[in-house]
Amino acid sequence: MRAYLPKDRLIMIRIVMTAIALVAAMTASAIELNDSQRAAIEERIAPVGEVCLQGDSSCGGAAVAVSSGPRSGKEVFDAACMACHSTGAGGAPKLGDVAAWADRIAKGSDALHQSGLQGVPGTSMMAKGGCMNCSDEEVIAAVDYMVEGSQ
Repeated sequence: MRAYLPKDRLIMIRIVMTAIALVAAMTASAIELNDSQRAAIEERIAPVGEVCLQGDSSCGGAAVAVSSGPRSGKEVFDAACMACHSTGAGGAPKLGDVAAWADRIAKGSDALHQSGLQGVPGTSMMAKGGCMNCSDEEVIAAVDYMVEGSQ
């Protein structure tokens, strides 16, 4: 026994199959790009910049010079510590505020250096003041700079 589909259902199936065939044909034609179309797409999706490593001469420009040594305490303060220690943000003692620094200085330089390097639990002072590209030596220099300017 053969099953027959109503005429309107056959028409609907033909329409759907035709639509699928058209979509497949359009998809296939989208893949076939000419060279200028490919170049335009590559230009639109190209990275914004390049990473140049020291010693790589293929970058087309001078690479940023690597630091010749540790930064001074003032340089580190200006780059990393100033945001909090010049405004008092998060309860940070301000540079030059003798009263705010007195109890801290009384604990000794080793304790202050450790606070700078490891942070102070329960406060906004995080390890290295958040300056993860600072060496321990640079953080200690920044702490010493703030102590000298706050006595």
